[in-house]
Amino acid sequence: MGPQHPSMHGVLRLLLRLDGEKVVECEPVIGYSHRAHEKMAERGIFAQFLPNPSRMDYLGGMIYNVGYCQAVERAFSIEVPERAVVLRTLCCELNRISSHLLWFGTFLLDLGAFTPFLLAFQDREKILDILDSASGSRLTYCYANFGGLALDVPEDFAERTRQYIKEQRAAFHTYHELVTGNVIFRQRCEGVGIITQDTILSYGMTGPNARASGIAYDVRKAEPYGFYPEVEFDVPTRDEGDCLARYFVRFEEMEQSLRIVEQCLDRLPEGPVGPKKPLVRVKPKPGEYYHCVESPRGQFGMFIVADKDPEPWRIKARTPSFSNLSAMAEMLEGTMVADTIAILGSIDIVMPEIDR
Repeated sequence: MGPQHPSMHGVLRLLLRLDGEKVVECEPVIGYSHRAHEKMAERGIFAQFLPNPSRMDYLGGMIYNVGYCQAVERAFSIEVPERAVVLRTLCCELNRISSHLLWFGTFLLDLGAFTPFLLAFQDREKILDILDSASGSRLTYCYANFGGLALDVPEDFAERTRQYIKEQRAAFHTYHELVTGNVIFRQRCEGVGIITQDTILSYGMTGPNARASGIAYDVRKAEPYGFYPEVEFDVPTRDEGDCLARYFVRFEEMEQSLRIVEQCLDRLPEGPVGPKKPLVRVKPKPGEYYHCVESPRGQFGMFIVADKDPEPWRIKARTPSFSNLSAMAEMLEGTMVADTIAILGSIDIVMPEIDR
């Protein structure tokens, strides 16, 4: 199967061995979109790598951008203004919703439903417009920089965001009426692609895929960062571990993200959003540093090895999709060929973060 076109789940190839219509063996083939991000990081100063993280996971670019900045800020002992901390959290949650909306639309498109795809992209467009008004970009963001944000949000940002929250909650009801109770959708997803907790742990899977199998691990709760310690939200989990459970977990996550965005708007302080002067060519304390954040697909971590130079000695990214894709071999054994598409869509793979 594949390689798929980049506009689908990324350039992925699956080698399947079949017995009739049953899958006997699966081997994912990766590497088609390798771009040497980590080597690029070693060829310049820390600030020159700022545009790269959001191009690893282009659907969760804001979260990757903020995650890298927080890792470097830990190494540099840089303080971030409170307003910037809140805005970072708010924008990351909007980005999480936009990623899940795209997953929802493409997942249903994989299963043969076209209308939900159009509705999801229509609502996602509202988020992209809001983030564009703040950052100047719709997809790959470089909004966060060391010590804060590149610039403050526009005056109508809060009003537009509150209006979007109201409209999105109404849209969720439409999605559920259209999809969740659909008999064909249930038959394609219920009891299909079950992942056990042992498989989750052995492959190091994180994010909604792990939580849909009953593992309540979320970096925002387990290792709080940014403004997350100050807001209230739940970590949705399911026990079934099938495609339907992963569908419900992501839907509930979007609802929790709206809660977080509302709280950030209510508690957004006045003040600066960045340092007094740009932090570009600064030297970190020598040592090894690791910082992780919760991306739409799971744990994204940055491991930094720094010496006295303004250039990193080594930067290693820990992205969630590699672990999630690695479990595909076990998930597909004994399933039907038609279920392969449903399972692949349900685990939400972004190939550039695997190849990078």
